[in-house]
Amino acid sequence: MGPRRALGVLLVATGACVSALGEPAAAGTGNPEAGRAVFADKQCVRCHRPRAERGAAPALEAIRRPQGEMELAGRLWNHLPAMFGSITGTRAEWPAIGAAEMADLMAYLLADARRDPEPDLVKGQLILLRKGCLKCHGLRREGGPVRPDLAERRADYASAAAWAATMWTHTPRMAEMASRRGVPYPRFSGDEMVNLVSLLRSAAR
Repeated sequence: MGPRRALGVLLVATGACVSALGEPAAAGTGNPEAGRAVFADKQCVRCHRPRAERGAAPALEAIRRPQGEMELAGRLWNHLPAMFGSITGTRAEWPAIGAAEMADLMAYLLADARRDPEPDLVKGQLILLRKGCLKCHGLRREGGPVRPDLAERRADYASAAAWAATMWTHTPRMAEMASRRGVPYPRFSGDEMVNLVSLLRSAAR
């Protein structure tokens, strides 16, 4: 059974009940003031300066604005390879950010789960295929050989902060692997990340 057939069976099995699946973690779980400290401690402030100071990366005002948590997770995903190249180019160590720190950082950047739209599992299925996720990863043993299988139960599906913290650790290596395999690095916008993660969360159930 190919990946498209496997995904079709998955959607039928779950009933595509979006209201019962992929519910975001409770809003407001992070501490904005603690997030401000994380932003400074992890040296984010060195590049993301206020617009008037003209930093090397997008201005603080561009990234610190009202947004959904999964929307911010998608923006982080898009930005991580360039950020990794910039940091390692200076021979600085890639900073570790855990899930609790990521929740605080998201709160500081004004991300709120209530701003994310209701997830759509059908759109999540299309995103999984269009972004080429199954060229590397498997879903219920269909697709690529790279572990983990995306249908495995994983703590990082539990919240946007947990997912973003895992991406922070995993994405630089994934981008390098995608380059070696000739797979374009996927980019996410709008509601794409919330739909994809909701699909993966439902598959893991």
